Amino acid sequence: MQAKLLLFDVGNTSIKVGMADESHVLAAYTLPATGAHTADSLGLTLASLLDHAGVDAGALCACVGCSVVPSMDPVLAGAVARYVGCPLLRAVDDLPVPLENRYERPAEVGADRLVAAYAARRAFPEAASLVVADFGTALTLDCVSGEAYLGGLIFPGPGTALAALSSHAAKLPPVNMDVTAREPAPGRDTVTSIRHGLFFGYVSISEGLCARLGRQLPAPVKTVATGGFAQAIARASSVFDAVAPELLLEGLRRLYFEVADQAQDASKPGTAGKKEKP
Repeated sequence: MQAKLLLFDVGNTSIKVGMADESHVLAAYTLPATGAHTADSLGLTLASLLDHAGVDAGALCACVGCSVVPSMDPVLAGAVARYVGCPLLRAVDDLPVPLENRYERPAEVGADRLVAAYAARRAFPEAASLVVADFGTALTLDCVSGEAYLGGLIFPGPGTALAALSSHAAKLPPVNMDVTAREPAPGRDTVTSIRHGLFFGYVSISEGLCARLGRQLPAPVKTVATGGFAQAIARASSVFDAVAPELLLEGLRRLYFEVADQAQDASKPGTAGKKEKP
């Protein structure tokens, strides 16, 4: 595999690691986001993943990361420095996202939300507006119009809601949300009642919030979803126009090649103001 980039999406629940070249995310792996990680444990895991994918660390141009867990930042930096040995660039801090940020306090927006919004914008340039739904520890719905990030909504993610229900209701049994039905059925047992309640609750939340946000945006509006639960929702509803499981990793890939290339071009004599194609 001729990968040029090692990509990191560090979330509260998991760490996604990707390998990419100039045009595609070639492979992706998901690791648990545990507080027990050290730079060495994470670095040895990265070395194993690179070996599994057949990627030579010496051939990588850079590592590009996006993190919403500040305590993991030095761990990731140490792991990359010792076991990968190429520059670690962070979205927003080192690689600014080329969208106009209309948050009242722009620094408050999670880098993951900006990168996902940017990735959707570049993937679907024909849409006047976008609603980007990301199902993680939180469900975020972010709005993009033209080249501007407008803001969005934050709601507890499905796993978070299930964990909260389990921790506050001692008599309820543990369940998963593996649902194949297209419509909710009145539960005749507790497990089905919880499973269908949560699953179709998030179907309805997705349909309702995407529709309400979309009505406020210039048309045509495209709805793009990512995160583990997005594909399950898409099987039960047509609310999403597209499901992109690796949307954030793809955003990191595009961000490096767009922003880094523009910076290199701007540093060359006679190229000031030159714009790279998206």
